[in-house]
Amino acid sequence: MRRSLRTNRSHTHSTHRAAQAAAVAVIAGALTLTACGGSDDKKSDDGKSGAASGDTAGSGGSVSLPKLDGASLEVAAVWTGPEQANFKKVLAEFEKRTGAKVTFVPAQDPIINFLGSKIAGGAPPDVAMLPQVGAIKQAVEKKWAKPVGADAQAQLAKNYSQGWQDLGKVDGKQYGVYYKAANKSLIWYNTKVFENAGAKEPATWKDFLSTAQTVYDSGVTPVSVGGADGWTLTDWFENIYLSQAGPEKYDQLAQHKIKWTDPSVKDALTTLAQLWGNKNYLAGGPDGALQTEFPASVTQTFTGGDQPKAGMVFEGDFVGVNIAETKAKIGTDAKVFPFPAVGDKAPVVSGGDAAVVLKDSKAAQALVTFLASPDAATIQAKLGGYLSPNKSVANSAYPNAVQQSMAKALIAAGDDFRFDMSDQAPQAFGGTPGKGEWKDLQDFLKNPKNVAGTQAKLEADAAAAYKG
Repeated sequence: MRRSLRTNRSHTHSTHRAAQAAAVAVIAGALTLTACGGSDDKKSDDGKSGAASGDTAGSGGSVSLPKLDGASLEVAAVWTGPEQANFKKVLAEFEKRTGAKVTFVPAQDPIINFLGSKIAGGAPPDVAMLPQVGAIKQAVEKKWAKPVGADAQAQLAKNYSQGWQDLGKVDGKQYGVYYKAANKSLIWYNTKVFENAGAKEPATWKDFLSTAQTVYDSGVTPVSVGGADGWTLTDWFENIYLSQAGPEKYDQLAQHKIKWTDPSVKDALTTLAQLWGNKNYLAGGPDGALQTEFPASVTQTFTGGDQPKAGMVFEGDFVGVNIAETKAKIGTDAKVFPFPAVGDKAPVVSGGDAAVVLKDSKAAQALVTFLASPDAATIQAKLGGYLSPNKSVANSAYPNAVQQSMAKALIAAGDDFRFDMSDQAPQAFGGTPGKGEWKDLQDFLKNPKNVAGTQAKLEADAAAAYKG
């Protein structure tokens, strides 16, 4: 699971004001109330938006789907492990209701490169799940993407805020259906470690560093970092930068209207170095972090009894998928708090994955229509490790209090959010393993004293990418 590919398309984000007011209020108030590890709350509505007439595929549901017996579809995504397995269950329901046969095609990052090779070989998938706003624009510019049909647009209008609809548009035309969202401003922690250390959930960066010291003093390394995957490091930077520099500067840097040599970037890197520069705070030290892939950064935080390799791990709501691979239970063994405020407000950074049609057909359009409905999202919501921007999904569909409160926060934010900065950048800078921002921040993790050098390298790489 990654979170990055991109393009220099960021104008759609200028209308999305940061979700601090709505989302942080909900997260801060609700996420900490996670004593309950599961929920069978039946009080909410069933998530149906009103069954359409003439559902010729049967099986009920809120959306009408055609009979597609004999049709075959390929769906490409970079998802692996439990995330892929859970999505396949959604595809299985589509098969059951339509009679179509759907094959999941594992893709590699950068997915645009993967799709390019498939298209060049004359075998593009019918639908691709694109994990970046910029990737949608690239697919349109390359004339790969096909506009979504009227049925999918009707589902979007019924179930999505305008902001999430607009993220899937290019030049006013709808190409993407955002099926999956992410709240990327969360710190997950091992409750047993916190209890043994007498540590409390911090609200500010200063308190976060104090909590890290408290955990360290108890005999457990405070923080696990998945530095082998460069996208996790961009998320660290973006949360600190958004909180410290503010949303206006965030937008400017995302569009490269200010340089990476700007003093605001220096401030954010210097703040980040307070954590990354203390080898006692990182599981395995900087070298160990650079060898740790994201999934392992999570599982090593929630295995090992009283002595896990780390007490905390930063990343989005999708961390729940990896926690599910351990014996830890979300809400009891594993809890979460909002990314601490560095400036006046805690940051809220979002990400997401959109379905885009590459081979136009009745079956492909039916699939994106299904993915825009609450029927599809409800299936994966019940499986955990997933958030939907679909406001017609019942909150009770999420399997525990933690995810229910995160989903509530996402929907409450409406159109007010900041999308992942690196997902807005050109692929060469913000979305390629071993290059650009990913590589520059990996080098910074290795040598956090080199703030000026890191800024210079980031700016040189950004300037080349945005120019291209």
